[in-house]
Amino acid sequence: MREPTFLILTALADGPRHGYGIVQEVRVLSGGRTSLLTGTLYTALDRLTAEGLIEPDREEEVDGRTRRYYRLRSAGLAALTAETARLRQLATAAETRLRAVRPETA
Repeated sequence: MREPTFLILTALADGPRHGYGIVQEVRVLSGGRTSLLTGTLYTALDRLTAEGLIEPDREEEVDGRTRRYYRLRSAGLAALTAETARLRQLATAAETRLRAVRPETA
């Protein structure tokens, strides 16, 4: 799973968000390292919807503009859970090797 996909799914893990809310949450989650462009975000949202990982939750009008909220589906939660476990396993392997060559990092 690519990092933007992981971050989008993570941003939706605690509840529905609209596009700009997702962009803001991804920035927070990544410590400011990832800023999603609008085109990238909506392409990813369309793909994730087609893959059955997320779905539209609701729409609301704000200042004459429609905000569409998205939520994680059970398949998205399962994918996020599996990817989190995979990343944790990789990080653990890296930490083990680092401790072997640099014991002061333990």
